[in-house]
Amino acid sequence: MTPDMTTQQETMRAIVHDRYGPPEVLELKEIAKPEIGADQVLVKVHASSVNPADWHTMKGTPFLVRMTSGLTKPKRTTAGMDVAGTVEAVGKNVERLQPGDEVFGESGGTFAEYAAVPERLLELKPANASFDEAGAVGVAAFTALQGLRDHGKVKAGDSVLINGASGGVGTFAVQIAKALGAEVTAVCSTRNVDQARAIGADHVIDYTNEDFTMTEERFDVILDCVGLRPLSDTNRLLSPDGIYVAVGAPKSMVRIIPRIAKMMLGSRFGSHQTVFFIANANRDDLVVLRDMIESGKVTPVIDRTYPLEETGAAMAYLGEGHAQAKIAITV
Repeated sequence: MTPDMTTQQETMRAIVHDRYGPPEVLELKEIAKPEIGADQVLVKVHASSVNPADWHTMKGTPFLVRMTSGLTKPKRTTAGMDVAGTVEAVGKNVERLQPGDEVFGESGGTFAEYAAVPERLLELKPANASFDEAGAVGVAAFTALQGLRDHGKVKAGDSVLINGASGGVGTFAVQIAKALGAEVTAVCSTRNVDQARAIGADHVIDYTNEDFTMTEERFDVILDCVGLRPLSDTNRLLSPDGIYVAVGAPKSMVRIIPRIAKMMLGSRFGSHQTVFFIANANRDDLVVLRDMIESGKVTPVIDRTYPLEETGAAMAYLGEGHAQAKIAITV
């Protein structure tokens, strides 16, 4: 190397956005390939998927999102959360994973060719899952698992209702509730009835033909992935010790704040327990989800697949609200 030559930093393609707005703010750019810390793993990304959380971070709405993502513009300009790929390099403190391992998990900036991911947020990919399927697990599956097992305390023999059973969280929730031994009632539209039955729902209510809140059935747990019906309507469906778990909510501040306040008051003073939570990514639950997938109890359901350069189109499709299960991004 001659004295005037410098080492050029490697680059990669990634989806970035430096302002809040519609899917058009997402741009495919050439940026610096990430460098890993001592406890991180460099993953060559093969697949990811879009989530409502990605939508809210992109839009900066409801405004509460900006409390963590940045008031006037995004603090993190690289997009994406779910990840599946191959380990390319590991930090000096990483002992569990090694180059060549096929992994899946959750991190930040995964709509890209490479991602630097903490080792604690990765696990070996299910052997029977494709990269697209593994890349669709992440946020949605964590939410379904923790909502049912930890907050709903679902056990064998319980009766569980999943409102919004055709979405990303909903399709995982139906299968996970069955894996936990519950009897599952799925609420979805006509076009998704067959899918709900195919993934294991014992009963299906087509909300376009029947008001599910008027059923005479009573449930031990309601996992609400939609959050549009009044709490008084959904809580009447609960058994005396029933638990209402909210993982979906209205998109506007005008509606979301009163709803959260009502849930908090209802949980404290009402006759039923009401829970609103944000899922926590962790390795232990990745192991649980991997085992469920490898045993055949859970299969990630993918509606459509888009290449990295069409992430904006994938996000627009998510925003339409008609996706059947997950929308995958291939890299």
